[in-house]
Amino acid sequence: MTTRMATEIAEQPATIAATVAALLPARQQLRRLAGERRHLLLVARGTSDNAGVYARYLLETHSGRGASLAAPSLATHYRIDRDLSDTVVVSLSQSGATEEIVETQAWAAAQGARTVAITNVADSPLADQAEIALVVEAGEERAVPATKSYTAQLTAVAVLADALGPDRASLETDLARAPEEVARLLEQRHGVDAAIERLAGNGSAGAATEHTTDHTLVTGRGLVYGTALEVALKLEETCLEPVRGLSYADLRHGPIAVLDAQAATVLVAAKDGPLVGGMTELARDVRHLGAGTIGIGGDPAFAAACDIEVAGPDLPEPLAPLGLIVPAQLVVEGLARARGLDPDAPRGLSKVTQTDA
Repeated sequence: MTTRMATEIAEQPATIAATVAALLPARQQLRRLAGERRHLLLVARGTSDNAGVYARYLLETHSGRGASLAAPSLATHYRIDRDLSDTVVVSLSQSGATEEIVETQAWAAAQGARTVAITNVADSPLADQAEIALVVEAGEERAVPATKSYTAQLTAVAVLADALGPDRASLETDLARAPEEVARLLEQRHGVDAAIERLAGNGSAGAATEHTTDHTLVTGRGLVYGTALEVALKLEETCLEPVRGLSYADLRHGPIAVLDAQAATVLVAAKDGPLVGGMTELARDVRHLGAGTIGIGGDPAFAAACDIEVAGPDLPEPLAPLGLIVPAQLVVEGLARARGLDPDAPRGLSKVTQTDA
C-alpha cells in the first residue's frame, strides 16, 4: 500500500513548479517592502525552522543583507522592546496557525519591522496579519511529516532571495529547472534502497557496512546545513530514533570522537560551491573511524569517499537544498516501513504544533 507520505513526496515537482509560478510576480513588491533595510530576522519552529536555516545562509550570501534566526520566546515570554525599524521579519509556518509564530510576527511589527509570511494556508492568521504573504502551492498535506510543504517553503525562500539579490545573479533560470531535477531524483532513486538497508541495520555495501547501526548522525555545511537538520528531524520523528544533526564545524569540534563501527553517518553536500571539498575530507575521516557513511549529493570525489552514494540534484549550491532533501525523504519513508512503523502518523505528533499548552 502506498503511504500518504510517499504520495506527497511524489507531488513535489508539481508543488515546486506551481510555487515558482505563483510567487515570482511578487518580487517587485518584496523589493519595495524591504527597501534599504539591512537586516532580515527569520521566525520559525520545527521543520519550518530548518527552512529558516537555509533562508539565513541564502539571504546572507545572495542578497548581501544580514540575516539571523529569531528566538520567539524573547517576544512571547520575555516581551522585550527592540528597535526593528531596519529589519524585515520573515515568518515561516506551514499551517500559519502556530500561535507562537503569529504572536512573534505581531510583536515584530509593533517594534517597527516590515513583515513577510511564508505559509501554505492563505486564510491563516499569519498570512492575514503579514504585509506580504507568500502563500506556497503545496495543497493539503495529510501525512504528519512535512515533505511537499517543506520544499515549497524552500522555493519561497529562493524567490525572496532572488527578489532582494542583484539582477545579474538571478536565481530564476535554475528555479525553473528545479521541478525536473526533483522528478528525475524521484524516478531514478539512485542509492535510496541501499541507504534504507544500511540504516535498517542489515548492511548493504560490502565489508565497510557489515555491522548493525545503533546510532545515526547527520551533517552538512553552509547552504545545505538546514537540509542536514531536516534529515535528522525526519529520521527522529518518523523512524523514532534519536538522531543528531550537526554542522561540519560542530562535528569536527568534538562529537566526531563518538563515531565507530556501530555508527551510521549521513553526509549532505551540494555538487559545487566552496564547501564540497571539506565535506569530502570529512567523509574520508569518518570512514577511517569505521563508521558507515551515506553521502547525499556532492560531486564524484564526495561520492567515492562514501560507502553508499545517494544521488543529488544537478542544481547549483544556492538551490541544491530544493532537491537534496527529496531522496532523504524517500529514505525516511522506506526506513519507517522497514521498521514496521506508520510514516504517515508518527507517535505523539500532529500537523499544527503549539509550543506551549
